[in-house]
Amino acid sequence: MTTWIILGIIVVAIGYAISLYNGLVSKRQMAEEGWSGIDVQLKRRTDLIPNLMETVKGYMGHERETLEAVTNARAAAQNASNGTPGERSKVEGLLSGALGRLLAVAEAYPDLKANTTFLEFQGALQTVEDEIQMARRYYNGAVRNLNVAVESVPSNFVANAFGFTKAEYFELENVEDRAVPNVKFN
Repeated sequence: MTTWIILGIIVVAIGYAISLYNGLVSKRQMAEEGWSGIDVQLKRRTDLIPNLMETVKGYMGHERETLEAVTNARAAAQNASNGTPGERSKVEGLLSGALGRLLAVAEAYPDLKANTTFLEFQGALQTVEDEIQMARRYYNGAVRNLNVAVESVPSNFVANAFGFTKAEYFELENVEDRAVPNVKFN
């Protein structure tokens, strides 16, 4: 009788450990899926930039420094495409800042602001930025769930035994990027 009780406890413990392991695998897969979503949106944004730059160049030829900053930031973002979320967020923050400066400078060119191609690219870029925000929120939520499971008792015992580690959040590095923009109506 005692043997059956001990055997039953062992079976229940093994079943619980398997359940914890499967939960960790599920959380890790959700984080990887979230990162894939961010990666797709960041690629869409870098693919839009050359066409936007071609549209803007004709109007802003003497704004060379701004145009070069966007070009360099885009190149850095493409080169960092296989980096960690921390590395990638730093580079993407630079690209976002450069694009923001480009669009701010574009405000000084009424003909450019009226150009339908520019307006279409600006709208597409805004849509992609919104998609990046949604993908980032999903990814960071999945990372939070994984990190909680990796650090919480009793799942941390299974996580440590099978090599599960905390994942890195995808955050904005630049404090100015976190701030709410100041919108003025004339």
